[in-house]
Amino acid sequence: MSLLIVLAALAFLMFVAYRGYSVILFAPIAALGAVLLTDPQLVAPMFTGLFMDKMVGFLKLYFPVFVLGAVFGKLIEISGFSRSIVTATIRVVGPQRVILALVAVCAVLTYGGVSLFVVVFAVYPFAAELFRQGDIPKRLIPATIVLGGCTFTMDALPGTPQIQNIIPTTFFGTNTWAAPVLGTLGGVFILIVGMFYLEWRCRVAKRRGEGYAGDAVLVNEPAAFVGDRLQHPLIAVLPLVLVGISNIAFTWWIPQVYGESHSFVPAVIGNPAPVVQEVARITAIWAVMGALLVGILTVLAFAWKPVMASFAEGSRTAVGGALLAAGNTASEYGFGAVIAALPGFLVVANGLGAIPNPLVNEAITVTALAGITGSASGGMSIALAAMAETFVANAHAAGIPMEVLHRVAAMASGGMDSLPHNGAIITLLAVTGLSHRQSYKDIFGITLIKTSAVFVVIGLYYATGWV
Repeated sequence: MSLLIVLAALAFLMFVAYRGYSVILFAPIAALGAVLLTDPQLVAPMFTGLFMDKMVGFLKLYFPVFVLGAVFGKLIEISGFSRSIVTATIRVVGPQRVILALVAVCAVLTYGGVSLFVVVFAVYPFAAELFRQGDIPKRLIPATIVLGGCTFTMDALPGTPQIQNIIPTTFFGTNTWAAPVLGTLGGVFILIVGMFYLEWRCRVAKRRGEGYAGDAVLVNEPAAFVGDRLQHPLIAVLPLVLVGISNIAFTWWIPQVYGESHSFVPAVIGNPAPVVQEVARITAIWAVMGALLVGILTVLAFAWKPVMASFAEGSRTAVGGALLAAGNTASEYGFGAVIAALPGFLVVANGLGAIPNPLVNEAITVTALAGITGSASGGMSIALAAMAETFVANAHAAGIPMEVLHRVAAMASGGMDSLPHNGAIITLLAVTGLSHRQSYKDIFGITLIKTSAVFVVIGLYYATGWV
């Protein structure tokens, strides 16, 4: 019964998300409904002590990133930089390669360490203009960003600084370059098959005569550029490049300056307790915030006049979008925490542990828990915290290197995590002004490709012994 309650809560939240209802409203309803059916006395304690605690904790860490990312994306839009980049891109690669161009931009940013949430805000103006000029259906933008931003560069390619590639290092004693051959081959598989899928979907739409708008009413369209001339494409792309470079630089520099922890006394009157910051846990957040500020200042330096002409209205729109996106994702984060605390979730985890093959067991366990919680990093953390010792023991018995365990866990986390209730998917659709009904089918197509890639990698390992 406890298993059915967890699955029912998950199905309900996916259904309401797909139908376009607010996740901020329905995530707590779904989570607390599951608690009510499990133990009614725990509804209030779970809501305050777990759901709200995780939701507010997420906002405390990531809300500045959402706001700065949204403002940066808006400045790229109203400065005309996005149009300049698109014009140059189409001139170089042609209108028939715009999907590949967008995938490449997202891949460069995410492999450079920029989080997907920032990438969404930063590239959407560029993507919308690119697809409009190529007359490609707007509804394909989310799937294209997913392929470029949260598949092969998120957890497959060796060395990627994304959190999904970092978490396994603490459980298996590996580093982010674990299993470079398998990771690279898995990434190439995802890119090639994903591009074939998106290009096929584009051709189908063109045969039907579907253009950029299709039959839908366009929402959240980038504002028109009001300046008298476009910047040179190299200047226009400079802010995006500097965000990636600055993120890497700040990630290295911040621990050098602050050490492992930093504390300060918040007042000079009285005897307040010092505020202690564990720098290792927040370096990535500080680095992204600093990088976005560098990007914002770069846009202002080169496009002050056109930006100031629309800054008041543009910044209000950007902050409003950031509030909605952050609230959606934080609410989903709280939902995942509550579901993971229920007995039904333990039934799922224990049942998955009965799969005999060590790598298949790990892959299915991690991707299933990531799907249930709606979070790649959350599902993998739960799975490895509970079962890493078992995975390691089984791998040692079978002679499987820890590097392979690392790569399988990382790639599996980014498989079924992108179900309709996933916070990043909800944010992506909110930013692009599209609904699940319009775009999720193609996102799910990429999800299936990404999920199959981890089993391709497992097959390659057993067939060749490559690591």
